[in-house]
Amino acid sequence: MTFDSTAKEIIKNNILIVDDHPFIIQGYKNAITRYNPKEYEFFIEQANDCKSAYDIITNPNTLVFDIAFLDISMPSYEEKDIFSGEDLAKLLNKYMPNCKIILLTMYTELLKIQNIIDTINPNGLVIKNDLTFDELLFGFNKVINNETYYSQSIQKMIDQSEQETIEIDLFDKQILFHISKGTKTKDIPQYVPISIEAIEKRKLNLKKLLNLQEGSDIDLVREAKNRGLLF
Repeated sequence: MTFDSTAKEIIKNNILIVDDHPFIIQGYKNAITRYNPKEYEFFIEQANDCKSAYDIITNPNTLVFDIAFLDISMPSYEEKDIFSGEDLAKLLNKYMPNCKIILLTMYTELLKIQNIIDTINPNGLVIKNDLTFDELLFGFNKVINNETYYSQSIQKMIDQSEQETIEIDLFDKQILFHISKGTKTKDIPQYVPISIEAIEKRKLNLKKLLNLQEGSDIDLVREAKNRGLLF
């Protein structure tokens, strides 16, 4: 009997998946287990809320994870101040600093996405609506090979923000804030020390900046959020 001395040794990876939807977890598992089965073997652990994920991560008997998939919006664990996948990512960075983190979200606001990148700096960031089976494998391949992966919508937002940086002053920000809270234009001077005429003029200028000449106040607020001008 002869042995092929060139045969590659199987690489074993520990994976954590945290999501409050069991069918989504199963979809991730189906994709991961089909990734280069001749080269990799994956051991997958799962959790469906912040508490169960916290217990797994902080358990001294838990093997260190190589990659973690974390949904951002999940049932919280208030006793330990764990309110989201972002908090779990910070916890993982503390307990398992070499674990690669892939965050998954439904958020599409630029400011929120930019804040996640700035505070967590995940190895992967995915808007769930972008996700297909093939796209999941493509992103997983990038992350497992030490590359950063942003899904298509996130990359598009980042590219647009770099090309179309818009600066507005404090009055504009205050006007946008009060419009977003449902304050009527005629009542905004109670909070912003300028006239109604000046407020109307600033609203028109904001709409022009955001290419919304014919848009409503609702459209203005939505686009301001998309551009990172409003929380």
